[in-house]
Amino acid sequence: MTIHELHKKLTAKELSAVELTKAVIAHKEKTEPAVHAYLSDSHEAALAVATKVDEKIANGETISPLAGIPGAIKDNICIKDQKATCASKMLENFVPPYNATVIEKLVSQDYVSLGKVNMDEFAMGGSTENSALAKTTNPWNADYVPGGSSGGSAAAVSAGSAVWALGSDTGGSIRQPGAYCGVVGLKPTYGNVSRYGLIAFASSLDQIGPVTRDVTDAAIVLNAITGHDHRDSTSIPGERPDYTQSLVSDVKGLKIGMPKEYFGDGINSEVREAIEKAAKTYEALGAQIVEVSLPTSKYALSAYYIIALAEASSNLARYDGVSYGLRVPADNLVEMSTKTRTQGFGPEVQRRILLGTYVLSSGYYDAYYLKALKARRLIKNEFDAAFENVDVLLTPTAPNTAFKFGEKINDPLSMYMEDICTTPVNLAGIPGISIPAGFASNGMPIGMQLLAPAMGEEVLLRAAYTFEQARPECNKVAAIGEVTL
Repeated sequence: MTIHELHKKLTAKELSAVELTKAVIAHKEKTEPAVHAYLSDSHEAALAVATKVDEKIANGETISPLAGIPGAIKDNICIKDQKATCASKMLENFVPPYNATVIEKLVSQDYVSLGKVNMDEFAMGGSTENSALAKTTNPWNADYVPGGSSGGSAAAVSAGSAVWALGSDTGGSIRQPGAYCGVVGLKPTYGNVSRYGLIAFASSLDQIGPVTRDVTDAAIVLNAITGHDHRDSTSIPGERPDYTQSLVSDVKGLKIGMPKEYFGDGINSEVREAIEKAAKTYEALGAQIVEVSLPTSKYALSAYYIIALAEASSNLARYDGVSYGLRVPADNLVEMSTKTRTQGFGPEVQRRILLGTYVLSSGYYDAYYLKALKARRLIKNEFDAAFENVDVLLTPTAPNTAFKFGEKINDPLSMYMEDICTTPVNLAGIPGISIPAGFASNGMPIGMQLLAPAMGEEVLLRAAYTFEQARPECNKVAAIGEVTL
């Protein structure tokens, strides 16, 4: 069931929060041997919060929409006194002494977390194969990857071992696994949700967001975590709307743009057909479909990997064996730092640090990093211009459906190409959502991506909700994800 369905049952006393939590834990214990979405558990704390929620209901108190409903948190988001490993040997035993802002907000709403979920190491990857601590599979077919880097978040929701989850999105890391696992993944506007307590990969691109079963749940979780935070200098000031108020099934008169550059030769034919069918659905509902052009998007992937890797090189310099995290003993400081970093970081993280350091080095800064920043500005300007003529944009979430384990892990460029539809969104700082759009002939889910102007989550959610209501057959649950209450 979804958050909003379960909330109604809790408030009607048809189900207790403890019963619900125990049922999801039981289902989690049944599915985890196959899915491996979790890196750590917090069942005892979850049941304690569930008991507190039941007491509030018994006393006639009003509870929040998320109260007592089990979720999961990506393991790069800090929770006080719980490990935050980033799926890396470097932080395998790191326990944060504080809560991330999003966790503080969720605690105030009596959130229930069953544990921390797997990811690509330091959020670097698109398949969760780069995790140093576990192998997470796709609930639709265990031979396939769940996507990444928030693969554990998407797999947990798809498998029913969490009703909702938080992930982080640097270049598509919520939306792409959402598409691969047949669930909803929302990347908010950069600055709409605080990054305080999110362990950094690329600070100008990272954004926390929800992974849920449907669009209504995405709006509920977004309501819980959004808002200005003085501890995050990039946080957008001002009040936020109630995003659930935008869940209206109506797109009459809405202008939906389809960027022709997102439907080129690299897009799988079944994915393209599913998105074109979605466009026809919108037309039948009264929306106007408009072809638009974003020509600079062809540079987005290159610009993204230069900027993201440069920022990663800087952010990950702090892991040197001195202050916290892994320390490999040695005879001197340089040797200790070198051994710590080569043994603590996996091959993909090392590759990205090396490339990031290279593009920032003397003689290459202007040729690569500065040029990538200029391309980023052009990409942002093109999106702004497009949104002067249309309300939202419709694209594939990823060029393909989920691929099999081992298929791309030894070919980094091929892996990076899976981000081609999502990285421009992070460069522009705009919101994007991936929702289920159908299934490929091999039974794997297909995701479609909707984009809106900065702080345009309301129109984004309305467009996504309308499609979801019109095409419920797209939003199916994997067989393994059916929880018995």
